[in-house]
Amino acid sequence: MLTVRVIPCLDVAGGRVVKGTRFVDLVDAGDPAELAGRYAAEGADEIVFLDISAAPEGRTTLRDVVERTARRAFVPLTVGGGVRTTAEMRDVLRAGADKVSLNTAAVATPDLVRRCARRFGSQAVVVAIDARRRATTPGHPEEPFAWEVVVKGGREATGLDAVTWAEQVVELGAGELLVTSIDRDGTQEGFDTALLRAIADRVPVPLVASGGAAGPADFVAAVVVGHASAVLAASIFHHRLHSIAAVKAAMAAAGIPVRPVPEVPS
Repeated sequence: MLTVRVIPCLDVAGGRVVKGTRFVDLVDAGDPAELAGRYAAEGADEIVFLDISAAPEGRTTLRDVVERTARRAFVPLTVGGGVRTTAEMRDVLRAGADKVSLNTAAVATPDLVRRCARRFGSQAVVVAIDARRRATTPGHPEEPFAWEVVVKGGREATGLDAVTWAEQVVELGAGELLVTSIDRDGTQEGFDTALLRAIADRVPVPLVASGGAAGPADFVAAVVVGHASAVLAASIFHHRLHSIAAVKAAMAAAGIPVRPVPEVPS
């Protein structure tokens, strides 16, 4: 059985790691290269680097920062933010990324997913889906939950249904989905397991859960209840509220296969 990955996320703005709530009220959390190196040494299975200001500012990814980060992180690196063409994806891969995440550009030009997958392989193409729960009709609690895709760091609604969009991008060639609940992002209220399960049960590719982790139990729930293939968090690792080792220990205790954390020399 494949191990479930634990992935720290580096939200980068202006070359620095930042963290806030629902992508606003951002505060500095450190240097991306230094954090990537620390997390790799502490047992991270991958690192996700998201240049969250690239799309809103209409620019490409900060490739020099990606290069520095890749040199420090001896684990797979996924980079997202500001990639709008196959040429820009090529540049990010050359800078040291193993996978590239598409979000705003994929919504604007869905065929970009197909072109990137054909050129670089589906294994290198991640589509990030930022989703916000839609309100149900007042007086109709029986209505099923639905989620809308939002872009540009959660600033702009698209009208796209998140589950339908997930199915579409997988058909176009996405090899992995990074699903973030905007409602839960930075709140430490736990992952939106209903959102995760709604998508995971409809697509044949791995799903990375993101948005809302407060502690090890939330990671377990994302896998057991949400059917995620990997779990991602930022705040609880940046602020050292919980360690990667503690998260993996809780997952292992729940019967979830994880890669062992390397022993730190005494």
